Amino acid sequence: MPPASRRRARTYDPDRTWDALVAQAGHVRDAVRGLPAEAYGGAAGLPGWDVRLLVAHIVRQVDVLGVLLGEPEPVPGGKLTGLDAWTQETGPIADRLDASTRAAEQAMDDPVAAIEAAVDGLGALRKEALRPGRLLAEPFGGMRALDFTVTRLVELVVHSDDLARATGREVALDRQAVAAVVRVLADALAAKAPGNAVEVRVPPYAAVQCVEGPRHTRGTPPNVVETDPLTWIRLATGRTGWAEALETAAVAASGERADLGPYLPVMR
Repeated sequence: MPPASRRRARTYDPDRTWDALVAQAGHVRDAVRGLPAEAYGGAAGLPGWDVRLLVAHIVRQVDVLGVLLGEPEPVPGGKLTGLDAWTQETGPIADRLDASTRAAEQAMDDPVAAIEAAVDGLGALRKEALRPGRLLAEPFGGMRALDFTVTRLVELVVHSDDLARATGREVALDRQAVAAVVRVLADALAAKAPGNAVEVRVPPYAAVQCVEGPRHTRGTPPNVVETDPLTWIRLATGRTGWAEALETAAVAASGERADLGPYLPVMR
């Protein structure tokens, strides 16, 4: 087996990825349609953000795909940002993202109209977004359009959960979207903490090995962490703390090395 740092990058099916994006965007749109006016002033569970600001951010995460597809394509052969690197590079620009989101919120007249326009706009993007070899001049450097589309799934699923918890209203989660997000974040953990000492299981979607230490070769691994998909997404993005998840039995961890606390979250 190759070293963790040289593990093969996971691939994502273009059609399934796109269908999941459209489905999850539609679920968010439906949830926003049902929000009463007073809900927008409620806390969003993110520092200094209310629900209206969260909705503005979600709209931007959908709209940006069309914006980038409308820009000149990078010259092939340059450095590309992969999904692992993307998860690590969102944190350093958090202040800039916060400022631009606040500017977008100020310009947003009607949250419902804004999310509907963003979702409706996806229909015209599919062919170009899924064109083999299509590159985007993504903010961290060049990125494959398909990979960037996968990042939109991460944004939508994570913020769908934020919206549900902030408003107390159900926001449906598309199964394929959740599967992709679990895998992206599990792979990000394996990249952040390379090794083979701990096996992290998020059934039915992902299982990865991580953390330096003795390599497991056969039988039941001595260090195992297992949790459900939504708990994993919350852990990996800092919505839930490791100690809290253990205390509430949302995570099962066995083995002396099965402490993921030092490596979480893998993205913010």
